[in-house]
Amino acid sequence: MAKTTTDRSPEPDEPGRPGEPERPETPTRPEHAAAPDTPAERAPHGPPVSRENGEDRPRDPGRPRGALLMGRVRGVPVLVTPSWFLVAALITLLFGHQLDRVLPELGAARYAVALFFAVAFYGSVLVHELAHTYVALRLGLPVHRVQIQFVGGASEIDDRSATPARDLAVVGAGPLLSLLLGGVFALGLLLVEPGTVPGVLIAALMISNLIVAAFNLLPGLPLDGGRMLRAALWWRTGDILRATVITVWAGRALALLVLVGFPTATYLLMGDRAAFGGLQPLLDALLAAVLAAVIWLSAGRSLRIARREAGLPALTARSLLRRAVPVAAETSLAEALRRANEVGANALLVEDDDGTPLALVREAAVATVAEERRPWVPVIAVAEELTEGMRVPADLAGERLLEHLDATPASEYLVVDEDGATCGVLSARDVDRVLAAMERGEPAPVS
Repeated sequence: MAKTTTDRSPEPDEPGRPGEPERPETPTRPEHAAAPDTPAERAPHGPPVSRENGEDRPRDPGRPRGALLMGRVRGVPVLVTPSWFLVAALITLLFGHQLDRVLPELGAARYAVALFFAVAFYGSVLVHELAHTYVALRLGLPVHRVQIQFVGGASEIDDRSATPARDLAVVGAGPLLSLLLGGVFALGLLLVEPGTVPGVLIAALMISNLIVAAFNLLPGLPLDGGRMLRAALWWRTGDILRATVITVWAGRALALLVLVGFPTATYLLMGDRAAFGGLQPLLDALLAAVLAAVIWLSAGRSLRIARREAGLPALTARSLLRRAVPVAAETSLAEALRRANEVGANALLVEDDDGTPLALVREAAVATVAEERRPWVPVIAVAEELTEGMRVPADLAGERLLEHLDATPASEYLVVDEDGATCGVLSARDVDRVLAAMERGEPAPVS
């Protein structure tokens, strides 16, 4: 993407000039935030909050493709992705093989026991995520959804109003509850006979919960331990971006350690390497690669989000202005584009005879009109009627600017000063470009 500059008047070959957009499709709304797709991400710009039974609750942000809604906990949707069924089958296969050595008398029934363990284990993962959710809601942080997937769980929490102390409390709740579950299952071992189905299941759930707690406490993003370390560094330095950079690189180092260390450790610790016809080392390496990739990519996403949040306060509507040429509704599209090109403008504003703004010409709609037809097409045919929400104060900045645009989805907005006078036009695509540049560490444009 092109580097954003203060001057919004493009050169003749710069994308953005009316009639020469980069892409023909019409955006239905400004895409201010990508949906979180990793276990430890909290959405920086979540869905709006609605009122239900006198209480604030987040609206359902929409399900990922194929995800199943299992229910709601305190208004928060709990989803299961199709990838969970794959990992459940894999756990059933692997654990069933281990049961054949420990409880050979089970026969084929061992796979039913193994499936029960897979469901119970992910039930523990769900409880881990609900601990994050409960504390977040208690602290007034909106939770968009809880998702169970291939690599575990994800609690998507809007932490824009978080502080180091709040972040530490929310993140620490999950591993703490996993440790408590491990302790509960350890006590349960006292009540069952070793070497029986209940004894093996409870022992496996105890070990798996302790492993979940220990793994999540490792000090690198996106794991809970990395977020706890970031909260501590944030509190100590007052700079969340600096704290994020440190814990992101710790997470990347952890990803490399998992990639190499996990298959090596399992090879050294497990004696029977002939499982599944000698495929066990390959399965271990594949699992390590998946975990390492998730950690590496999620850490990078955390850094991009932190960079954007750090630069967001400097972003104003005025800094992204496009110069607009006013034209009458019946003006041909060809003539309107000629006038804009003549003065170096890159937006068109439809006005009435008194100079009152009526509509904004949509850049994407212009691209759908063949050049030979433009002399006979009036600009009003490719314009969107101006509504009150499409008027944006020039000094609106940061989160307030994004919230204003989210409240009135459009492709173009009219920027006005304190007196209501027209300053220019704001394109949602320009906002997207600047947000993407911020994620790369480039500064926001200044007015």
